[in-house]
Amino acid sequence: MPIPDVDGAVLPDEAEGEPSRSAAGGSTGGRPLLVRTRAELARARADLPGPVAAVLTMGALHEGHASLVRAARGRARSVVATVFVNPLQFGAGEDLDAYPRDLDADLDLLGREGVDVVFAPSAREVYPDGPPQVVVSAGPLGRVLEGASRPGHFDGVLTVVAKLLHLTRPDVVLFGQKDAQQLVLVRRMVADLDVGVEVVAAPTSREEDGLARSSRNAYLDDDGRAAAAVLSRALRRGEAGAVDGAAAVRRTAAAELSREPRAVVDYLALVHPDDLTEVDDDHRGPALLAVAARVGTTRLIDNLPLVLGHPAG
Repeated sequence: MPIPDVDGAVLPDEAEGEPSRSAAGGSTGGRPLLVRTRAELARARADLPGPVAAVLTMGALHEGHASLVRAARGRARSVVATVFVNPLQFGAGEDLDAYPRDLDADLDLLGREGVDVVFAPSAREVYPDGPPQVVVSAGPLGRVLEGASRPGHFDGVLTVVAKLLHLTRPDVVLFGQKDAQQLVLVRRMVADLDVGVEVVAAPTSREEDGLARSSRNAYLDDDGRAAAAVLSRALRRGEAGAVDGAAAVRRTAAAELSREPRAVVDYLALVHPDDLTEVDDDHRGPALLAVAARVGTTRLIDNLPLVLGHPAG
């Protein structure tokens, strides 16, 4: 039977009934070992020499994920990747069913980058009793920026991250800086709940025109792709004004965004990088410039760490 969602919808069982496959280990350049169940993962994990790094993904992998894996290989002897489209982090009207899935392509990429084990479970394997009654709450940090636009999203993110960290038992886990709020929340969860793992941020991977790589970029047509580049341009313009302070950053970034009517801005925020509260105009030091906008039906996010009161770069 399908797993009922908290609202009576259905959680997908993406890979139900498909057999596990295995090939040469990732370190040899062949396909990594593919495991589907907790038991298979436990057996595979027991055979991995440490230290072990984990890269947690929702699939539809691209060069940004590849760069995460390369960073993971630089920090550990073995690498485990997860491929799981987590239904708990999708709200009503979001793109759960349409979210791109191509496990074969994902395995090819992960194999090329030297991943040893890929855990690609079904929803029922991750949530065997249906939607969990006990979840990880993101708290106040999860109700601002992305959380204000997507209520409950980060509760779903942290719940599945906690489960996957317990199942994969890595020494280090890597996340991309592009999902800056997620990174802040995972670090907070790991610290608050004494999860024994090191959380490492990898720089945002970008296309030649500066657009942050994202699985959702595949939804953009040519016009949308051109319009979406305004997000990274706005961040760079804001960074250029950092020497003049917070007000200059906000003003120059907003002015750039206003030049592209096809990008409907959700928020442009200049916040403290640890607690995501807006910085004062007289703030000096580290800050995070974050933006979210919708281009057509595609919602995109981006951000740039900067230092206020000092020249860019």
